[in-house]
Amino acid sequence: MDPLSAAMKIAGSGLEAQSTRLRIVSENIANARSTGDTPGADPYRRKTITFGQQMDRTSGVETVNVKKVGVDETDFSTEFDPSNPAANEKGVVKLPNVNILVEMADMREANRSYDANLQTIKQTRDLISSTIDLLKSQ
Repeated sequence: MDPLSAAMKIAGSGLEAQSTRLRIVSENIANARSTGDTPGADPYRRKTITFGQQMDRTSGVETVNVKKVGVDETDFSTEFDPSNPAANEKGVVKLPNVNILVEMADMREANRSYDANLQTIKQTRDLISSTIDLLKSQ
């Protein structure tokens, strides 16, 4: 595979991985206040994402992929709210282990990585187009 096509394949895999990462972060933010359905039940547990690398046998390039979507096993925070339907017999409600500041920072990083991969694809496309134009003019 030529280097320009390989660059596009690698950047494309990065776009896909960062899209998944943004989806996971969005789920975490959307459920940041989701409590359990019944008294004392566990609330939403923060999801995590792990990336891996994979050899694309047809092109011979290393690409990034989502290796695993897991859950964060840190403890839940609690608050006293006896009126909440998820409160236990002492009036304590378990809250998700989602920290909005961490999620926003992760979202920003994923967005920047996505943009970098997108710019790589645009630049590679421009290089291919310029090469074709050069070949046509000869």
